[in-house]
Amino acid sequence: MQSTGSKTAGTTQLTYVFDAYCGWCFGFGPALTEFVRQNADSINLSVVSGGLFTGERVAPMSSAPYLKSANATIAAQTGAVFGDGYSQLVSDGRFVMDSTDAAIGLAALRTQDPTRALDIAGAMQTAFYRDGRSLSDPETYRAIAKSLGLDPSAAVSSLFTTDSKDAARADFVRARRLGATSFPTLLFHGSDGSVVKFGSPTSTAADLTRDLNTCVRAYAVA
Repeated sequence: MQSTGSKTAGTTQLTYVFDAYCGWCFGFGPALTEFVRQNADSINLSVVSGGLFTGERVAPMSSAPYLKSANATIAAQTGAVFGDGYSQLVSDGRFVMDSTDAAIGLAALRTQDPTRALDIAGAMQTAFYRDGRSLSDPETYRAIAKSLGLDPSAAVSSLFTTDSKDAARADFVRARRLGATSFPTLLFHGSDGSVVKFGSPTSTAADLTRDLNTCVRAYAVA
């Protein structure tokens, strides 16, 4: 699945700004993955961490009592299935979601195969929202790398490099520059320089394709 950020001739450039600790991104993931699969020959997707829980927002789950009701809404509107491991974290309330650690994890895995960034993002969200695994734990990335056919040892060692930390910070900066203030945000880059948000957290793959075609007609320049 092509999801590298490098520009390819003849393709439409898209950016997906998400956060690994965003429930709506978890619900949106399958539709986005199917959309990318269906349009693989004509789009080039870059995956960027947005930074939902950073700074003062890094706190125990108990400080977010809305999670249970929000998750119920996400499940009802997207069909997302939250696993028992995650539900136990919510009930316990002590787990701390740190989006900086998750962004570093994405960056570390992404260096091995940038074209699989969306697969990596999906695997991270499955690890958390299904299995209740911490995205601050190096062993989570070892398991994800193994499941995706990447190098588990390299994945863990990359978590501690300056390059991965810098890449995570660069993702946050890019997200802000693109005006992504909520997640998920899917952006279309027109060849005329325009950047347009399209789709919604409850969009289907068909909805996204329709909205993409609308953007192409309205903003792309031959």
